[in-house]
Amino acid sequence: MNELILFSLERCALGMVLAAKSERGLCALLLGDDAATLAGELRQRFPGADLREDRVTLRSLMPAVTAFLAKPENRLDVPLDLRGSEFEQRVWQALQQIPAGAVETYAGIACRLGVPRAAKEVGEACAANALAVAIPCHRVVRKDGGLAGYRWGVRRKRALLELERNERV
Repeated sequence: MNELILFSLERCALGMVLAAKSERGLCALLLGDDAATLAGELRQRFPGADLREDRVTLRSLMPAVTAFLAKPENRLDVPLDLRGSEFEQRVWQALQQIPAGAVETYAGIACRLGVPRAAKEVGEACAANALAVAIPCHRVVRKDGGLAGYRWGVRRKRALLELERNERV
C-alpha cells in the first residue's frame, strides 16, 4: 500500500505555499508562484505516495503555516517528517540552531559539523530540503556574505532575511 500524504495550498506573504503532511508530520513546505507547479514538485519528491489534496483535514494547519511564513522568527509548532540522508539530517539540524535574523556561511556549517571541506555538500543538503523556512536554509550565505541560490528563489531568500532582521530590531 502506498503512503498517504495529504496536502493543501494557500496564498501567503511569499506567494503560494503547499503544505504536505504524512502520518509522521509535515513532510513538505514548498514555496512558489502557482499551485500546479507546486503540486508537480510534490509529485516529484514523493513519486510512490498517494497524494491527496485535502483542505478539510488540513484546515487547522494552514493558518499556522501562513502565520509562520509571515513571522518566521516564531516556531512552527508541528511535528516534522524529515527525509534525507544522515548528512542532510545533520545539516538540517544545524540550520535549526541559527537564530532568526542571523546568517551563517556554508563553510561555517561544515566546520560546525566537523567536516570543514564539505561546504559544497552543505549547499546540496540545503537544496534537498523540502521544508522551506521550517528548516531555515535561507539563513545560509556565501563566504563573502552574498546570497547564493535558494531552492525557492533568491528574491524569497532576501525577503525572508529582511523580514527576520526587521523583527529583531
